[in-house]
Amino acid sequence: MSSYFDYAATCPIDEEALEAYVKASREFYGNTRSLHDSGTKAEVLLSHCRKTLANLLGVNKEGIYFTSGGTESNLLAMEGLMKAGKGNHLITSAAEHSSVKNSAEKLEADGYEVSWVPLTKDGTIDVSELENLMREDTVLVCIQHVNSDIGTIQPIGRIREVCDKWGAWLHSDCVQSFGKVELNSIIPCLDSFSLSSHKIYGPKGSGALYISPSVSFQPLLPNGTHEAGVRAGTVNTPGIAAFTTAAAKSIRELQERQTKIKALKREFLTALKDIRSQVKVVGESGNSVPIIGLCIHGFEGQWVMLEANRRGYAFSTGSACQVGSEGFPSILTAVGLNKEEAKSFIRLSFSHDQTSEDIQGIVECLKEIAAEYAVLSSQVEKPAFYK
Repeated sequence: MSSYFDYAATCPIDEEALEAYVKASREFYGNTRSLHDSGTKAEVLLSHCRKTLANLLGVNKEGIYFTSGGTESNLLAMEGLMKAGKGNHLITSAAEHSSVKNSAEKLEADGYEVSWVPLTKDGTIDVSELENLMREDTVLVCIQHVNSDIGTIQPIGRIREVCDKWGAWLHSDCVQSFGKVELNSIIPCLDSFSLSSHKIYGPKGSGALYISPSVSFQPLLPNGTHEAGVRAGTVNTPGIAAFTTAAAKSIRELQERQTKIKALKREFLTALKDIRSQVKVVGESGNSVPIIGLCIHGFEGQWVMLEANRRGYAFSTGSACQVGSEGFPSILTAVGLNKEEAKSFIRLSFSHDQTSEDIQGIVECLKEIAAEYAVLSSQVEKPAFYK
């Protein structure tokens, strides 16, 4: 029985992807920029992976750049696009991954102006407020497609319409949506987007950035030879091969996986009925994003997480990259939760490989913790963990 419910943080590597990694490590070990036969052989594999990923996404392969993952991809996109623009203004949101927030703060320190668009109570971008923030010198809007903490899907099409009115580029962090929701309708809306391998059962340390070939920009580091100069350093050929294998499988099985995830989420919420009055779902629970965010009244999320871990179950209190010093993701206060509510937040993320037995197991775990808390509350006025 699976006791792991933190797939939004990272996934175990798929067997087919692992086989591709091992094969590429053994047989395609040459440096792709070397001119001898081993280098040429590795370059052919790299080109095949680029073409395959581009076909899966429906984009021009000339715009695909392989990276170390979503964080690097977001940094390269934001730095490159802002410096390529004629203006000085960037717009992003409090819902973004920490790599986008940190890149925005770096750009601000470098002299660019940054505006932060607020969210609605349901966790989506307030499009009317976005339009109010747009200016003649707005170069770039950075809005993630799917939130990593509460699973909300942003209205990329409407955001694109606003960007078009002002001539701004649109970048989206698609790390939590690629391979989990359909992207065909939003990709034409984007000038650039980021992907990560280990979120779709590929290896860690591999990902991709797409920037439309129509956008002329300068790389972060000059004079690079790999990835058309956009990303310096020897490419991770085995990781890219495994990433491409995992991506192809996730797209091939997308509909089947979506159906399974929706069923697991429904079963989970139904099974919680005994303590449902104590539970508040944060964000969207009915879509195919394998994430459910919960606030459990009377509990601290970190305590619940540690108690579950003691029982052998793994989940989180939010994205491992961006839980702040106060112990909860910033998006929670951005959607209107107070700090006490936010401290009670936990995030469960699911896998298509899980079963009904797995769901019943995690629910029983949460019920046991609730029952133990009730006993503890009756014995002491206020538990130490809640102070």
